[in-house]
Amino acid sequence: MKDWTTIRERYLKDGLPTRLGGLAANLGRIRSFAVGSGSYEVVESLMDESKHFIEWTGAEAEVNTAAELVELQVELAGWQRSWSQTREDATLREQVAKKAAIWSERVLGMSGLLG
Repeated sequence: MKDWTTIRERYLKDGLPTRLGGLAANLGRIRSFAVGSGSYEVVESLMDESKHFIEWTGAEAEVNTAAELVELQVELAGWQRSWSQTREDATLREQVAKKAAIWSERVLGMSGLLG
């Protein structure tokens, strides 16, 4: 079991742009691992961790960014809830992977780290 307190303390040491960049990276990992085989537990873990990242970041984000993060958190919860079914179906995994890639780009854009 993860030590969420320690992870949270470490995560909150970074500025908001870096935290959003970390969230974007997690979403990219979800995309990568969702289409591969045998890494399904990693995908579930990344979904859970990403939801925590959003919870810890949302309060400091601008209103529009926070609203998008809440939308993403709801999407992650849906993916997680249906993951036991999704992981058995390559087409459904590909759909999650595509959505995760789109969200990764959106969150990276929100971070301001691109330019």
